Amino acid sequence: MSIDRIKPDLIPFLETYLPNTEEVAQTNKPFVTLTYAQSIDARISLGPGIRTTISDIETKVMTHYLRYHHDGILIGSGTVLADDPCLNCKWHKDDTDTNFAANSPTPIILDTHQKWKFKDSKMYHLFKKTEGKSPIVVVHNKPIVEEQDVKYLVIEDGNDKKIDWKILLQKLYEKYNIKSIMVEGGAYVINDLLLRPDIVDSLIVTIGSTYLGSGGVQVSPRSATSLTDVDWWKGKKDSIMAARLSSEQI
Repeated sequence: MSIDRIKPDLIPFLETYLPNTEEVAQTNKPFVTLTYAQSIDARISLGPGIRTTISDIETKVMTHYLRYHHDGILIGSGTVLADDPCLNCKWHKDDTDTNFAANSPTPIILDTHQKWKFKDSKMYHLFKKTEGKSPIVVVHNKPIVEEQDVKYLVIEDGNDKKIDWKILLQKLYEKYNIKSIMVEGGAYVINDLLLRPDIVDSLIVTIGSTYLGSGGVQVSPRSATSLTDVDWWKGKKDSIMAARLSSEQI
């Protein structure tokens, strides 16, 4: 269940990009970290619905370290259906810190069309073994049949049928005391949030040593954007860029 030790120099590298409790208290909204792994050619998978490994073990450990420092972890319906992810935390401070459920963030699933089922998923089996938490599922309408152990958060769709991020974050904060959220994907969510410096507080991108080709699912926001407070970490195979989204237009 445990995972390798994190590289010691990654801890100070990430420190200023982790959730800031003072900032949360001032803004009354969750601290949002947008993080994902991409290839050199800015692809996050070989194709739609294809689960693709990009990160080396060093940066996979970092992902679990980030999960440890967040209250919630959010993904879209396409990612949860394609990958059946665990979304728990395997990193721990020391050998006595083995309460994996307590250390894990709460999964937050954007499933507005209600296609995903918690039961028999990897998340479900980890929850039953007390190695992970049960999810909050974000929907547009109250489900006719509600699954046991699932919390449903109804967010009515706007005119463009999109999730209103500010309303979602406010409800997660007020109703479930979620003070920090790690957003892991998929492409639609990432591309949308790359244009929202008012929502995203930190951006942490792993760049793997691979090309996935023109058929891959690309991360590319629909308009130009720029970054600030940029820093880099270099591992054996991967590099990590940490930054913040700039509010200035290019």
